[in-house]
Amino acid sequence: MYKNEKLEEFNNYLKNKKVAILGLGTSNTPLIDYLHKQGSDITVFDNRNLEILNEETLDKIYKYNIKFSFGENYLSKLIGFDVIFRSPSCMPFWPELEAELQRGAIITSEVEMFLELCPAKTIGVTGSDGKTTTTSLIYEMIKKQGYDCYLGGNIGIPLFTRIAEISEDAIVVLELSSFQLMGMEVSPNIAVVTNISPNHLDVHASYEQYIDAKSNIFKAQTEDDTVILNYDNDIVREFDKIAKGKVIYFSKETKLSDGVILDDGTIKICENNLRRHVVNSKNMSLKGIHNSINACTAVAATSELVSVENQVEVLKSFSGIPHRLEFVRETHGVKWYNDSIGTSPTRTLAGLRSFNEKIVLIAGGYDKNLDYEPLAEPIVQNVTNLILIGQTAAKIKAGVKREMEQNVGAHDCART
Repeated sequence: MYKNEKLEEFNNYLKNKKVAILGLGTSNTPLIDYLHKQGSDITVFDNRNLEILNEETLDKIYKYNIKFSFGENYLSKLIGFDVIFRSPSCMPFWPELEAELQRGAIITSEVEMFLELCPAKTIGVTGSDGKTTTTSLIYEMIKKQGYDCYLGGNIGIPLFTRIAEISEDAIVVLELSSFQLMGMEVSPNIAVVTNISPNHLDVHASYEQYIDAKSNIFKAQTEDDTVILNYDNDIVREFDKIAKGKVIYFSKETKLSDGVILDDGTIKICENNLRRHVVNSKNMSLKGIHNSINACTAVAATSELVSVENQVEVLKSFSGIPHRLEFVRETHGVKWYNDSIGTSPTRTLAGLRSFNEKIVLIAGGYDKNLDYEPLAEPIVQNVTNLILIGQTAAKIKAGVKREMEQNVGAHDCART
């Protein structure tokens, strides 16, 4: 039986140490049981009030007699800790965290510590769009090949508390958000960057900070590692200048001599200008050119681990993830699709371009301080009825109105 000596060393270190858990969400709540078992002196922090937390979490807090700080100013008691596990929503640049770092605390997260201690090969996927579908495709391909595999990070389940059961022969696939990657000093063995466009600018201090966070997925790699990059995205393509490991590109715009391309609807693996056909997108279950690009990415990421035959089987059978162009039902001749995971303009654009028919679009929601102007033209061209909701409704409406007025003007000019 495999013995994870690094994990045992860390567990021994945790005994009697003052450990803070910041945020009691999906990734951090399982840490309560784990850290209690190691004999840590635990304090939990959350910006919600006590009565809002679920009963299971509260039961653990009372059962283990854990100290807590909740509600407004909950970080005021974050002083003098040895280890701090932050949730993805707790930014490492917050003054309270920076002060603890200066005092000598280890600032980490469930997923970062997992990567630090995991004995298995790890594959991490990040990007502004397509990362959940790409991560799921990679996982299914790895599983189809017969590996002992695990899915986690931003999807799946928190894996840190299961690390003792993972062996050297396993493969772990992680979806990693910019929030999880911020401040991270360890990288997966295979790092994938699907693309980068403005996103989460309501949280990140700048677009540059967002890009820097994404690049952490490969910055700590060695020359034995691999990074998969989108050749068509200017920002991502430039990452090859700072990548330490092997670089594999994927593209739909350029016929690469090496890498994976989407050429006339067919996914092809290229090596020294020789091309091997993998599958035509018409034979895939996933809908839309953006999903064909996601498939290219997954093929590139698994090219050294999975046979082409198994890659093809997954691409033909995988029908997608919940809430991502998910077919709901057909009623009275109308097909309903749930694309609620599309929370950025680029994701909505990808969804719009997946249909040849005119559509009715329900759009809007939380405002992440993004530019919604690019949505205007495809909405005018492809949407018969537009239903707007939430904070972004006015922005989208204004952009669509300007686009319609410009189209009318152009049409009038053409007639005169």
